[in-house]
Amino acid sequence: MEAKLYPMQFEPILKERIWGGQKLKTLLHKPIVSEITGESWELSTVKGDVSVVANGAHQGRPITEIIALAPKEILGTDVHSRFGTEFPLLFKYLDAREDLSIQVHPNDELAMKRHHSFGKTEMWYVMQADPGARIIVGFKEKSSPQQYLDSLRDNSIVSLLDTIEAKPGDVFFLETGTVHAIGAGLVIAEIQQTSDITYRIYDFDRRDAQGNTRELHVDQALEAINYNPVQAQQKYTNHPNQSNTLVDCPYFTTNLIPLDGKVTIRQDGRSFRVLMCTDGAFSLVTEGKEFHYTTGDTVLVPAAMDGYVLEGRASVLEIYIS
Repeated sequence: MEAKLYPMQFEPILKERIWGGQKLKTLLHKPIVSEITGESWELSTVKGDVSVVANGAHQGRPITEIIALAPKEILGTDVHSRFGTEFPLLFKYLDAREDLSIQVHPNDELAMKRHHSFGKTEMWYVMQADPGARIIVGFKEKSSPQQYLDSLRDNSIVSLLDTIEAKPGDVFFLETGTVHAIGAGLVIAEIQQTSDITYRIYDFDRRDAQGNTRELHVDQALEAINYNPVQAQQKYTNHPNQSNTLVDCPYFTTNLIPLDGKVTIRQDGRSFRVLMCTDGAFSLVTEGKEFHYTTGDTVLVPAAMDGYVLEGRASVLEIYIS
């Protein structure tokens, strides 16, 4: 099979969560059937949750199969050199009808030692926020393992943590070790390393429909936590029709393109690009072909596609590895 190059979309992998709702359907047009759908995995190579191409010549094929056919052309020369045929990022949309658990993710070293996995550096772009919705992120003041354990025993962990009211367009960068939680009333685009390793440390004593509490990972989190305050919220420029840097880290670079007209994008073959439409609608034009996207769409542009035009009125996240 020839590895044809074109912008690829994928069948959403929908996840029921105790804290999920219906905004992935009402705002992002995802085909959810559950009233507690919390996540739409847009592009994933996590074992057991590998994305399947939804359009074009490769429709119905897993992305891992397409990458194996043409790894440098799909991933890019630099990404292939660094990761082989592994796709290193995971893209999601999340709907938090209720607060998520307070949790933490391990770094690469700890995740590899314990789980043979990447760590989980991630970022959030707030797409929609109910009035008063908040993010919990990091400690207010320097803490310690003992203070952390004591606060869990007396249910006072939330009082130690920093809370930030969130609004659409806010960006949060969560390095591994940052204790965090997405609050109720938020819809978020999430970009992260390919990892599903989460240590849940507090779940507000919540029970599922069967009356069961969810598993906690208090002891595993001890070694993973950064006990110092962090500056997670990111400031950025918002210039129209150009790439405004939101996050630039060793694992990914994410820009915001406030599209109002046309933008030409040139690629040098070193990295793929992923475009996430967080608001509005746009077209991608390449070699005389036109592809259309709207709010909630995610598209993988292979690295070997060297030039294309984006046209429309939309907020577009542009993600690659530099």
